[in-house]
Amino acid sequence: MSRPEVLIAGPMLPYVVDGLESRFTVHKIWEHDDRDAFLADAGKRIRGVACSYTGVDMALINQLPKLEIISNFGVGYDAVDTKAAAARGIIVTHTPGVLDDEVADTGLALMLMCVRELPAAERYLRAGRWVKEGPYPLTRGSLKGRTLGILGLGRIGKQVAKRAEACGMSIVYHGRSEQADVPYRYFASLTEMAKACDVLISVAPGGAATHHIINAAVLSALGPGGYFVNIGRGSVVDEAALAEALDRRVIAGAGLDVYEFEPKVPAALMACDNAVLLPHVASASIPTRNAMGQLVIDNLVSWFDTGHPVTPVPETPFKA
Repeated sequence: MSRPEVLIAGPMLPYVVDGLESRFTVHKIWEHDDRDAFLADAGKRIRGVACSYTGVDMALINQLPKLEIISNFGVGYDAVDTKAAAARGIIVTHTPGVLDDEVADTGLALMLMCVRELPAAERYLRAGRWVKEGPYPLTRGSLKGRTLGILGLGRIGKQVAKRAEACGMSIVYHGRSEQADVPYRYFASLTEMAKACDVLISVAPGGAATHHIINAAVLSALGPGGYFVNIGRGSVVDEAALAEALDRRVIAGAGLDVYEFEPKVPAALMACDNAVLLPHVASASIPTRNAMGQLVIDNLVSWFDTGHPVTPVPETPFKA
């Protein structure tokens, strides 16, 4: 029996490539100089796609007439055209759950780094200023007693809340709707929540519904004692407005792990000494990335072995 043919739509971890090659006939799109010619031939036989941040757009979907499933590496899948996939009856899967703790840990770390000014304090020491000028200036204090506003109280958001509560923070949240099974105060308005919190963290997905919802008005509501942290998607933030808010001290500081046009980070943000900037490393540990990769593999294997995906996204609901 011939193996199902699977396309890898962009470079992925060796762990994923090796795992797929052990079960499928694998095509790597980046190995072909003439992509259209390659797809005109192999595209007629490809039944599955594995993808990462490169995503899968409508044009690629249309070049794969026998495509059944797109297995996405990551919780966020806004780079996959789920609308086009759903119209064709194609299942899209992602990798929830396996990276929740790692990303939540990074969110807490960014909050601590911002509020306690830890990166600035390290730079102060490395520059020899401790010896020359004395102790680093006193900071605004710990997380204890502050209110954390969470934009996007999903799996990761709940893990952030758990960690923040252990630090003595109060929790409020904003999302598309109120959740009946959580003990935290819900705000129907993001701006009103920003007024009520000391730290605002975004764990929101990307897409048209959330594009630039962190804007000048929200940052102004957060205020000069407030901090903004983003471990969700970069497209949620109006980066020009954020850079201006940081530069003018409209807010006290920000901690970012994601950006709208990665790996490009706006120069205006790079120039802000009250911004802590990480290169999208929230889930970037070997165990977590391998677990994500295994789920990419498992979704494809399960689909072709049993007809059941492991973790389908809601936009392409699976009907058994």
